[in-house]
Amino acid sequence: MLAVVDLDGVVADVRHRLRYVESRPKDWRRFFGAAPQDPVLDEGRRVVEALAGVHEVVYLSGRPEYCRDDTEAWLARHELPEGPVHLRPWGDHRPARELKVAALRELSRDREIAVLVDDDPLVCDAARAAGFDVLPATWMGEAPTLLEAQEVDGET
Repeated sequence: MLAVVDLDGVVADVRHRLRYVESRPKDWRRFFGAAPQDPVLDEGRRVVEALAGVHEVVYLSGRPEYCRDDTEAWLARHELPEGPVHLRPWGDHRPARELKVAALRELSRDREIAVLVDDDPLVCDAARAAGFDVLPATWMGEAPTLLEAQEVDGET
């Protein structure tokens, strides 16, 4: 079974880089360029490590594909459980809830999904409505700027 885990706001603390997208024009290059400096959220680490003990971990993020090298290096540097990384395809700006439910459906064609761990309440609601079990990641606290980036801008 798969444990599908989001990155931003779940295992990666993005609060230090939200300043790049709090006003217009939003500076997405700097926002994602600062991702390698993200600290790990301790609760997110505990959750993904516990899940990795019983399931195969798959990372599912709304980060754009051009962040792949930085994302994979960040996961390795912080010694988080290994697993494939699924990122937002080039030019795809759907809301995170649409992007991630489509990805969950694709992943579930070959493997059963035990749980999705995500911080976006709209993603969690959409995943539940699609029949997936969800663990809401609430440990980073509310970040309205991140929610807007995920659901309105279709950027993370």
